[in-house]
Amino acid sequence: MIDRYMTKDMKALWSEANRYRAWLRVELAAMDAQAALGEVPREAHDDLVARTTHDPLDEAFAARVAEIEEVTRHDIVAFTTALSERYGEYARFVHHGLTSTDVVDTAQNLLLDEALGLVAADVSALRDVCREQAVRYRDTPTIGRTHGIHAEPMTFGLKFLNWMATLDRDLERLAAARARVRVVMLSGSVGTYAHVSPQVEERVAASWGWQAAPVTNQTLARDRHAEVLAALAILGTTLEKIAVEIRHLQRTEVREAMEPFGKGQKGSSSMPHKKNPILTENVTGLARLLRGFLVTGLENVALWHERDISHSSAERVILPDATAAASYATRRLTGVLRDLVVFPQRMMDNLDGLGGLVFSQRVLHQLIDHGLTREDAYAIVQRASLRSWETGEGLRDLLRADPEMPLGPAELDAAFDLQWYLREIGHVYARFGL
Repeated sequence: MIDRYMTKDMKALWSEANRYRAWLRVELAAMDAQAALGEVPREAHDDLVARTTHDPLDEAFAARVAEIEEVTRHDIVAFTTALSERYGEYARFVHHGLTSTDVVDTAQNLLLDEALGLVAADVSALRDVCREQAVRYRDTPTIGRTHGIHAEPMTFGLKFLNWMATLDRDLERLAAARARVRVVMLSGSVGTYAHVSPQVEERVAASWGWQAAPVTNQTLARDRHAEVLAALAILGTTLEKIAVEIRHLQRTEVREAMEPFGKGQKGSSSMPHKKNPILTENVTGLARLLRGFLVTGLENVALWHERDISHSSAERVILPDATAAASYATRRLTGVLRDLVVFPQRMMDNLDGLGGLVFSQRVLHQLIDHGLTREDAYAIVQRASLRSWETGEGLRDLLRADPEMPLGPAELDAAFDLQWYLREIGHVYARFGL
């Protein structure tokens, strides 16, 4: 991911040096288990732990691996060679009985687990902001829209409550995907454990509180990674759904809410009056990336026989970039919603803008309750509504003047009571303990 959309946390997590530190963690965990089983000398493990703690892998080590790989054309071989150069003779016991993918896949799971933890924390923060705004605007009337057209009254807080509930589901999906990659694979070439005991894998998994992959070939099955990317892609659609709504509300013709606009900010290089929804447009674009990464992740599932590396080059891009984009977009949207500029009076103006048309369903029901057939009642209300659309006259005035209107003035006025439409909002909030 380019630096523009990479948070500091994600940049450090997916750095080359940190990737090698994850590889080393897997190698040392395997050595520890092998030492306990008497397969490698205990002093070899302890010496390497001491040396690597005192002199941890850094950017210089990563650069040396890159130099060696220029010759070997194999990153794990370059890695183990660089370990031997840096830490001495006991490094020869590193990678004992393992194959490259044992280390790469298990270490990648370590990084994914941490990355998904960061994303989940970001989503939780966004969810909390939605909760706060849902409470703040619980009773703020606004017009609900379907097909982009005024429908019926609702409250602005209900939008945030819907987003909060969706983010709860996103958190559930992220947790499930995270659990799916919390597995250790240390099964050797083609998954037969011919050169490494299954107990090594089981001991490492137990020490981390993870699971040993129950069966593998020479890779972990990539449906696990596809599930991660699916959870991130769905999160992206949630972010986009929220972003698109904010973008719509900021349109000049609507102007009910807008992104924060900082001191010194410029909306346009040519038009000084502009305040553009650039933050939420940015989120929309990143959501498209997240869905695209999923396509590649799905294509990575089908590999030749027990293994090929067609997935490897793709994963080096999509896994860091997907988690980074999700984190960045979530944090950006959190800032937008936290500091959202809201115009309640404009909401009321828009709600009243159609001269009462949005109360048509209540009138319909009043007529039905009065004894009219649904068809006759609908005809009366639609006739007046269409005239209101065409002339701008108020719906209530047109209905009062209709010779077929059987409702008295008080009954008709009751149909235009805004609070009647909002009377059950508290019931919905109560489902969330609010």
